[in-house]
Amino acid sequence: MASFSSSPSLLCTLLLFFFFFFMGLQFLTLKSPFHPRDLLPLLPKQVSWPIMNSLYSAVDILPVFVGAASSSSVDDSVQWKGACFYENKAWMEFHNKTKSQFGGGTLHLKVSSAHSFTCLDLYIFATPYRVTWDYYFLAREHTLEFKEWEGKAEYEYVKNHGVSIFLMKSGMLGTLQALWELFPLFSNTGWGENSNIGFLEKHMGASFVERPQPWVTNVSADDIHSGDFLAVSKIRGRWGAFETLEKWVSGAYAGHTAVCLRDSDGKLWVGESGHEDENGDDIIALIPWDEWWDFELTKDDSNPHIALLPLHPDIRAKFNETAAWEYARSMAGKLYGYHNMIFSWIDTLTSNYPPPLDANVVACVMTIWSQLQPEYAANLWNEALNKRLGTKGLGLSEVLVEVQKRGSSFDELLTIPEQDDWIYSDGKSASCIAFVLEMYKEAGLFDSIASSVQVTEFTIKDAYTLNIFENDSSRLPKWCNDGDTVKLPYCQIKGKYRMELPGYNSIQAYPHMNERCPSLPPKYQRTQNC
Repeated sequence: MASFSSSPSLLCTLLLFFFFFFMGLQFLTLKSPFHPRDLLPLLPKQVSWPIMNSLYSAVDILPVFVGAASSSSVDDSVQWKGACFYENKAWMEFHNKTKSQFGGGTLHLKVSSAHSFTCLDLYIFATPYRVTWDYYFLAREHTLEFKEWEGKAEYEYVKNHGVSIFLMKSGMLGTLQALWELFPLFSNTGWGENSNIGFLEKHMGASFVERPQPWVTNVSADDIHSGDFLAVSKIRGRWGAFETLEKWVSGAYAGHTAVCLRDSDGKLWVGESGHEDENGDDIIALIPWDEWWDFELTKDDSNPHIALLPLHPDIRAKFNETAAWEYARSMAGKLYGYHNMIFSWIDTLTSNYPPPLDANVVACVMTIWSQLQPEYAANLWNEALNKRLGTKGLGLSEVLVEVQKRGSSFDELLTIPEQDDWIYSDGKSASCIAFVLEMYKEAGLFDSIASSVQVTEFTIKDAYTLNIFENDSSRLPKWCNDGDTVKLPYCQIKGKYRMELPGYNSIQAYPHMNERCPSLPPKYQRTQNC
């Protein structure tokens, strides 16, 4: 690695950078010919990349909703401050240049007051029927042409609600840098693992304290009972990246769950929603403990960290094994619960979205995904949105139009609680945590309030904060946390880093639990009885 003293060109470049930076500070009344961030790509890699990494992160790839342009009047235009241009306005001009039934339109954008001559603003424009993008680096009026609306529905939507405008707040450079931080989250390497750890430390305030070796516990299956909960945290590869993003939006410190069951012969099994079968599909499966544990020890390349959360003896005494097995067998072989996967963490209009996320961004991402992968998108959210509307077969664009016709909004639609008894086209749907809690519900653990608790609304955090687990460390198995200098109130049985579960075993179940709870980072504070 080059040092400042051994690299005159590097030293000169740095001096030049800071000279212009302080020149810009001295002449605040004048527009700087550049911004320090604009020069980062010109600096040597060993200088520019650490700076860029501190300025941008994976979440900067998300667009920011700045407004919707519908009015044909400049005076009623939507206005906002951009990342490059500080004064911007947009308005929609409707026309019929194609002589079609509903015509088309021209979106006018006037951008001015750039903070430098070298910056630009990058935008995404969306209606329920299309998504496009453009970028601007000249201070003037720009236009974006919509030659022809898709039909009456799009025409009426734009006329009443406008074309949604999303700013990529970090510009072209920042977006590329954000992609650079996002990409390694999915990498099944040490680089990917460190990236996931860094993301969670930065955006959640999570800590990763290394445990003393060995990092695997010599588990005795004889000490595991029906209903005992398995919390899993994967930190590399495809599932590691997915879980990292899930943790960020929900506040959970685990990303996957499973449950233990003993059959009539005393054999121990693991029930899991999200087990990959021989065809590569993620399904609900019942797996012998020895097979499941061996896979986690020798074949799971996501570096899973696993904690066993034993039920409290009084709760275990209520656990109806027969009912639990009946439910588990009825769900075995079904696909993982994609239908309700994304809805459990959205309970409020504004207090579940880590910035820069909001309902508009969610709708934008859904629209883009629906165009790229229509069948997959339909499986992820279309049916669930139809359930909330009481409709059938509507595509995403039709859902967005329908909700506006009813005088509601998409963000309100997302907050409608999932119902445990909803039946989708491929049957009941259960994510990993919904499967475990549905089993608990069937096994009698929610007692008299079962009919007023929708466990499909629970996140993983909501589950491990339930006051149903062992609270007397003297009753934990002898091998629990074996060799660790810190004695956790649960049993971590695998993992290099100590698993933390904030709020563990602290909340008594109550009717309509977790249907209206905020979850904003970094503290993820919930209101009482939400």
